[in-house]
Amino acid sequence: MTETHLPWREWVPEFVLLALLWGSSFLFMREGAHAFGAFPTAWVRITLAALMLTPVLIWRREVTVLQQHWRPTLSSGLLNAGIPFACYAYALMHINTGLTSILNATTPLFGALIAWVWLGDTLNATRAAGLALGFTGVVLLASDVPGGISFKSGGSGLAVVACLVATFCYGIAGSFTKRYLQNVPSLVTTTGSLWGASIGLTIPALLTWPSEAPSLHAWGALGIAGLLCTALAYVLYFRLMTRTGPARAMTVTYLIPVFANLFGVMFLDEVVTHWMMGCALVIVLGTALASGLVGRRHTG
Repeated sequence: MTETHLPWREWVPEFVLLALLWGSSFLFMREGAHAFGAFPTAWVRITLAALMLTPVLIWRREVTVLQQHWRPTLSSGLLNAGIPFACYAYALMHINTGLTSILNATTPLFGALIAWVWLGDTLNATRAAGLALGFTGVVLLASDVPGGISFKSGGSGLAVVACLVATFCYGIAGSFTKRYLQNVPSLVTTTGSLWGASIGLTIPALLTWPSEAPSLHAWGALGIAGLLCTALAYVLYFRLMTRTGPARAMTVTYLIPVFANLFGVMFLDEVVTHWMMGCALVIVLGTALASGLVGRRHTG
């Protein structure tokens, strides 16, 4: 898939909307996680998104494609959504949305590292330096977590680790998809993986389902996270991938923390420190170098 020469007016509004939706997902996940817990939060969000995308899959007559590739598609679900969403739900119960979203920006960093190890992708000096720089930014960011790093149950250290486990899973999922699902339509891969994640999380979600009924506010937050921040966001992402190419679409990762931090400040009274912003810039620069985006020519 190559990039097209679309004028910026034809793709930037959707690009910003996608970043807004994914940036706001941390806010809604946090609201849901405190009422539901980590596994139920992830399961509700994923299942709602799968239910919304399935009619689109049927309308596009791609159900037969899913049937042909059901094993790798469903298997990728836990890496693509199940484990990451549960990890982020857990993290958001212990650290703020801004920090979580900045750590999420390391996704392409792990993607580049795993593609080098697993698929033998080229890792030149620039990309290697990017990996080192990006991971340095993560260490610096984690070293100044409010309240200090603690690896006790519920501590901020475990929350940071949970975020990195999530992005590591995304990195594995990227290489897994490239190897086993490269020629499968994106909507098929996403819908199938969401159902695979939903099935995989069903038992953990039921075992940890809250004894006290969650409020309508919590249900509403997860409804928005599932229907808008997951299902609709993926549709927008497919459209951007098709119209602008994967390289440009992937850079949305760098804009997500802007909205996540903005919403955190506006609605949760979170504080964004200069240290957080400095570390975020280091992580983004390292990720851009490691993923090979720096130096590519983008037109439009």
